[in-house]
Amino acid sequence: MPPFTVLCVCMGNICRSPMAERLLVADALALGATPDTLLVHGAGTGGWHAGEPMDPQAAKQVIARGGDVTGFKARRLLAEHVEASDLVLTATIEQVDFVTSLVPDASARTFVFGEFGRLIRDMELPASLTDPYDRGTALVEAADAARHGTRPRASDELDDPWGRPDAYFGRVADEIHATTGPLAAALFPR
Repeated sequence: MPPFTVLCVCMGNICRSPMAERLLVADALALGATPDTLLVHGAGTGGWHAGEPMDPQAAKQVIARGGDVTGFKARRLLAEHVEASDLVLTATIEQVDFVTSLVPDASARTFVFGEFGRLIRDMELPASLTDPYDRGTALVEAADAARHGTRPRASDELDDPWGRPDAYFGRVADEIHATTGPLAAALFPR
């Protein structure tokens, strides 16, 4: 089986999506994930930060929650990133629209962070699904069905913490973690 692949998207790929990427990896590793079972990557809709490291305040939040920031480099979102992903999580509704304008057939697997977290909160997957890839694709299909074609809510979006104080970054990191924790637990149940 291939690894279940998650793409995290924000505007510049230095704050929200890197926090999401690295927190999901940390949550999954704590539950026994390995690189051959989960691949998490990120990108930004704008390319102005391509090649830059994670914002220092974002890195601080990742490290405080047990994540690793080593080797991170921002990149611009390309259609090939979306095409290679089983699940796309964006910071905003506008970014969902950007993703689906690049790859129209990605709409069923593209969600705003809070939307996906809200939809999977009480979902249970069959115990017969043991492979993380199978569990992930079933989770995405169930979440897409659960939204009944409705648009995400404004409250599902992650505020942009860039240029804000540490407490603001901390709140956004907590909101991200509220989705990455349950997602990792769904993929790698104990």
